[in-house]
Amino acid sequence: MSEHSTEDLESSQTQKVARSSNAEAKLEMRRLSRRSFIWAGIAALGVCEGIHWLASRQEDWGTPWPFRRVLDVNEGLAMDYFGPVRLAPTFSKSQITELRMNETIGMEDQDEEFDPSQWTLTVNNVFGKDDPVQLTMEDIKKLPRTTQITEMCCIEGWSMVVQWTGVRFADFAEKYPPAPRVGDKPDVRHRPEDLVRYVAMLTPNAGYYVGLDMASALHPQTLLCYEINGEPLSTEHGAPLRLAIPVKYGIKNIKRIGTITYTDQKPADYWAEQGYDWFAGL
Repeated sequence: MSEHSTEDLESSQTQKVARSSNAEAKLEMRRLSRRSFIWAGIAALGVCEGIHWLASRQEDWGTPWPFRRVLDVNEGLAMDYFGPVRLAPTFSKSQITELRMNETIGMEDQDEEFDPSQWTLTVNNVFGKDDPVQLTMEDIKKLPRTTQITEMCCIEGWSMVVQWTGVRFADFAEKYPPAPRVGDKPDVRHRPEDLVRYVAMLTPNAGYYVGLDMASALHPQTLLCYEINGEPLSTEHGAPLRLAIPVKYGIKNIKRIGTITYTDQKPADYWAEQGYDWFAGL
């Protein structure tokens, strides 16, 4: 056999091996593709079933309970970080910005029916009082006046530096104290841990409501405010009285407070019922 014929034979055999390898590779790729497709379908079905299972769970505060457990973990971390001596940052007057107008939930009647001059505040479960206490702005302004410049942080991601003037809730609670859980008489300043555990606040029409743990309510920077940036509160910012609590997101800073209730039961909270964590701490 000639040298040329030998080379042709080897080339032909090499081509046959290559064609065979290519055919086997294509078969293997088809097999793997079918397997991948099947597993992808199984995974997609599992995800859909998982979502359906999560969405169909019993609701806890307006949210399927597995999601609420995740929020509870976040809440626990925020509560561990929080403390009465841990203060939110304060700012200079040169850093003040005009607070943007956001939600008006609970104040839908502001342009038609609401008259700030006729406003009163109802306080429920005041120690030593059988009936709710009714207060006017004159009563509020008799309490020690406090001004602070802090940051309002919205859960949507924006923030503003605002000067708030009003009454520390701790001073308010000393004048109109909650009942104690331990002992015969409340001591707001020295034994706050003995008090009932929560404060509930509602707008006059109960359209918006927040719940606070007592420690957050008594934080030294928590104010019942009647002025903003040196001016009386405007209607859209919650006149005549709103909450400013810089250790919480803006969703807790309820405008136009109509009712305050001291309670040992965890209060309802508007945005917690929409899927946010109840504590909402910064």
